[in-house]
Amino acid sequence: MRTLKQIVDECERLYEDLDFTSARAWKDAEPGRKVIGYMPVYVPREIIHAAGMLPLGVLGGGDNMEVIHGDAYYQSYICRIPRSTVELAISKKLDFVDGMLFPSICDVIRNLSGMWKMMLPDVYVRYFDVPQNFRDDIGGTYYTQELKELKEGLEGISGREITDDAIRQSIALYNENRNAVNRVYDFRSGAPWKAPAREVYLVMRAGMVLPVEEHTQLIEEYLAAAEAEDRPMRDNCRIIMQGSFCEQPPLSLIKSIELAGCYIVDDDYMLINRWMLADVAIDGDPVANLADAFIKHSTETAAKYEPCGERKGKYLVDAVKDRAAEGVIFAAPSFCDPALLDRPMLANALTKSSVPHISFKYAENSGQMQPIREQAGTFADTIKLWSEL
Repeated sequence: MRTLKQIVDECERLYEDLDFTSARAWKDAEPGRKVIGYMPVYVPREIIHAAGMLPLGVLGGGDNMEVIHGDAYYQSYICRIPRSTVELAISKKLDFVDGMLFPSICDVIRNLSGMWKMMLPDVYVRYFDVPQNFRDDIGGTYYTQELKELKEGLEGISGREITDDAIRQSIALYNENRNAVNRVYDFRSGAPWKAPAREVYLVMRAGMVLPVEEHTQLIEEYLAAAEAEDRPMRDNCRIIMQGSFCEQPPLSLIKSIELAGCYIVDDDYMLINRWMLADVAIDGDPVANLADAFIKHSTETAAKYEPCGERKGKYLVDAVKDRAAEGVIFAAPSFCDPALLDRPMLANALTKSSVPHISFKYAENSGQMQPIREQAGTFADTIKLWSEL
């Protein structure tokens, strides 16, 4: 069994590899293999896997990529992830990808799907829409049809039928993976000094490039190694990070928050790994089961429609209670319309429940972390000070 350091080092290597070496190796290992890229926040990876393809998470270029060509495609007053994703395409770092899915996050990602068609006309491209109505007979029916159309599109790429049994097998594997992911989050919540947020993030990020079976095994290895590791417990405050569901924060930002005296006990990073809040049913029609799970058991987030009202923000207040958090840090990418539009309503719900909160913005290539560290440190000190009174 690998040591904890070896596991984390491997995950960091995958995180830093903008050439997607492991995904390329997977594709080259057998003739006819296909890779389907997807943007955050959610796509039904089960159907891609059932087609014998590798779902590949494309989360921008991070802070290691210089964006040159991408700036010609988008204005300066939008988030950075579409520009760096365009840069990945133009620099041929994604030239092995056979298709790209652009889920319904915002207008920027919708427009990116159109640009992709112009830049790479020979690549399968689909803007993957999701329901905004959650009645079974409306949103459920609509989403079932969307899934069937995606299935047909992937069959056209693979040249073979995606059977119901194959989808059921994939659903079972992703149920297992989600359960493993949830165990990591539960473990970190119970003993955050044993599972630093930086490590947990890297382990979750590895699931974007590895086959689901390998990622589940990696998680099990990490849990065993982290539980066995002897690490000191510090008097940090327990906080939840909110707003980073699409453009991901730099690794240095996550580390800076903890160095400032905060244990991150929950977050919305890599939301796709925990999108379904319950196992997807296996018996019966698997496509209908995926649609039903989305309608009834998917997480609440700014990237998913939710009517304004008394329930707005309840999920975040509940998470504070469930994780015994002492405060919330809103960390959203600059110009992220869904996160920044939701934040005042979520902050209002926290204020009504007497939950301390602060906010700041970042970009995936943010370099100066000292101001953020100072702000988070002051927030942590304030929580500790007032909790003693």
